[in-house]
Amino acid sequence: MSSSYGRIKAVLFDLGGTLIKAAPVPEIFRRILKAYGVRKPLSKIASAQKEIDDQLTSADYGLPYGEFWAKWNLELLKRLGVQGDLLFMARTITERWWDFADLGLYSDVIETFDHLRRRGFKLGLVTNGFKSDIDAILPRVGLDGYFDIAVGVDDVGKPKPSKEVFLFALDRLNIRPSEAVFVGDALEADYEGAQRAGLTALLIDREDKIKGSFRKIRRLGEIGRYLE
Repeated sequence: MSSSYGRIKAVLFDLGGTLIKAAPVPEIFRRILKAYGVRKPLSKIASAQKEIDDQLTSADYGLPYGEFWAKWNLELLKRLGVQGDLLFMARTITERWWDFADLGLYSDVIETFDHLRRRGFKLGLVTNGFKSDIDAILPRVGLDGYFDIAVGVDDVGKPKPSKEVFLFALDRLNIRPSEAVFVGDALEADYEGAQRAGLTALLIDREDKIKGSFRKIRRLGEIGRYLE
């Protein structure tokens, strides 16, 4: 079934902040540490996380899922001054992460997806999470089976805003950049990254906080006007 709206054939989405809600990363980390008897201030966790994320390289993103998160968690534990078997704790944090994340789906997701599928659009997911994260998250929020393609950072070894990750998804869908819309909540990683790859980029800003002359929507149901 072809799209009834013309040249656009697929709508691709970011995951976190666009389709799903979750507790902030420092808060999840704090909760897991607390569950194992370790208490650290949220502000200190957030500061250490930012330092680590700012130092990530393309080589880091090329690591396998388990190695990447073991390294990331281990470094954060060290910066927080946590004592004990840190490697065991780092692996445990990876395994228990989504149990402490308060995952939830935005209320307009399923309705929008069903509408787009009825119109014949392909649906894709492009996230800076790993494929193992995607596989863990989608069943938890009721999105398992909705996507024609789901691309994680380990598929390409580069995160958004690198255009390679967007082009990889389009290649898997066998469509051109001009035939796809990408929807995300992050200005640089999602909007600017998708634009550089040649897709029509939409910035979802549910609370209307981002100012500027962008193609912007506040609800997923507003996508329709960009698909004609």
